[in-house]
Amino acid sequence: MKQLRCAIYTRKSTEEGLEQEFNSIDAQRAACEAYILSQAGERWTLLPQYYDDGGWSGGNMERPALKSLLKAISEGRIDVVVVYKVDRLTRSLMDFARIVEKFDAHQVSFVSVTQAFNTTSSMGRLTLIVLLSFAQFEREVTGERIRDKIAASKARGIWMGGNLPLGYDVKDRKLFIVEDEAELVRYIYSRYLELGSVLPLAKELDARGHRTKRWTSAKGNVLGGYRFSCGAIYHILGNRIYLGEIVHKGKAYEGEHPAIITNELFDAVQTKLAANRVKRTKRKEKATASPLTGKLFDSDNLPMRPTFGHGRGKKIYRYYVSETLLPIGQSANGHNRSGIRLSAPRLERVIGATLLSLLPAHPPGTDAEAVFKAIARVRVKDTKLRVRLELAALLGADEIDEDVLDRAQQIDPTALIDGHHLIVTINGTAARRGSTQSAPDHIIDDSERRRLLVDLIRKSHRQLQKLNASPLHPDDHIHMTAPINEWGRQRVAIGLLAPDIQKMLLQGKAPPHITPDLLLNSGIPMDWEEQRRMFGMG
Repeated sequence: MKQLRCAIYTRKSTEEGLEQEFNSIDAQRAACEAYILSQAGERWTLLPQYYDDGGWSGGNMERPALKSLLKAISEGRIDVVVVYKVDRLTRSLMDFARIVEKFDAHQVSFVSVTQAFNTTSSMGRLTLIVLLSFAQFEREVTGERIRDKIAASKARGIWMGGNLPLGYDVKDRKLFIVEDEAELVRYIYSRYLELGSVLPLAKELDARGHRTKRWTSAKGNVLGGYRFSCGAIYHILGNRIYLGEIVHKGKAYEGEHPAIITNELFDAVQTKLAANRVKRTKRKEKATASPLTGKLFDSDNLPMRPTFGHGRGKKIYRYYVSETLLPIGQSANGHNRSGIRLSAPRLERVIGATLLSLLPAHPPGTDAEAVFKAIARVRVKDTKLRVRLELAALLGADEIDEDVLDRAQQIDPTALIDGHHLIVTINGTAARRGSTQSAPDHIIDDSERRRLLVDLIRKSHRQLQKLNASPLHPDDHIHMTAPINEWGRQRVAIGLLAPDIQKMLLQGKAPPHITPDLLLNSGIPMDWEEQRRMFGMG
């Protein structure tokens, strides 16, 4: 007779009582061990591993011990699973169906000590399903009772938990005012009325060293203590708890806690918020297709997704963004992880123009969109693009033969042929570097680089004129003001380059190593001779 390896699974929904020397988990295990011992004649043997989920709900399968149990079953290390009651395993019929399917797939039996049945028979399965139906019903009724209790308590103004609001602490389910935090709340409300905007208020709070409320949850987790984001400030400005009210499902009830701000101040802020609220019109989610979707990867081989920004006048800006820079890829403290963001039209223009230049045999009027279909993969690495092309699609061939390979080699002698693919490298220039990592924010060709340099010179002179600091209007210098930040200082410095250097830039004759990124970030020397040496003119 084959020896049957038995595993015991135990569960308790809450952590209450687990610290006791002999708790519910221990009681379940003792009963299961006794049952296994009684089956010694059937060659049942208890495995030493413990599968205990203390403090985990049976409403789902996200339980560490259950996952370990199912993993051991998949590896063929268990023959029988023993539980005290079937609802210890799960209270959900859907989850039970999945678990039984797993048991059946690996020939594992299932035994409940207090509910005698055998899952290998149809009657045993029916009994089990009926029992689970009652377990699920009990769970749903319990949930309804809890929800009704919360609604009734909030209607009486009782604080029922959740994130602790700035300005209050809690004791015995009652909120009481923390005066220094309450002063900050009042300041946020009154200062918003003065500034009329949340963004400068967030910057001011950060400059003054203010942070969100730092508190410890019932489970001992330390939460909060972050910089005030715009979203956090909006939440404070619209939170009726500061009026001494408790809100539940859109209805406000008079709370047991004292108010921090007056009704007049709250109403004034709501009026201001409503006046500043932008009425959003329905926008097209996509201005145009993004032909590199699913084909573009950054230097870390992470996918780059198409995304869209909306400017004034309903203008839509398209980008390709590293997956880590999308909202789900932002860390909790608000700092972006590594990644790059590329202008989609500019990137597509460079790739399209390069591909068309490699295919002189294409009929007149062929646009880049037609050859984009031949792209299998594009990888962005530093200032280079590595483009992998499908040879058959690129050359319009039904199959790859020697003739196609010869034609492919003639397209670009420097390109590599890898099986049915042609790999082309496109050199670009970093237009500017972002704050994400040392990677280009845009990939541009040389003509685009020259155009951006001209644009930078013009913008710099416009900025100098606004500051009454233009070298072309010395009479205005008596009213001259200085740039207020690093961004402004970087740009006005470009307009103060040596005249012959500026002329060279405006004529589009700048050496290849001179880029907008270099001008903005390298620290331009004040001495014109040093500038000329920097530009290779010395």
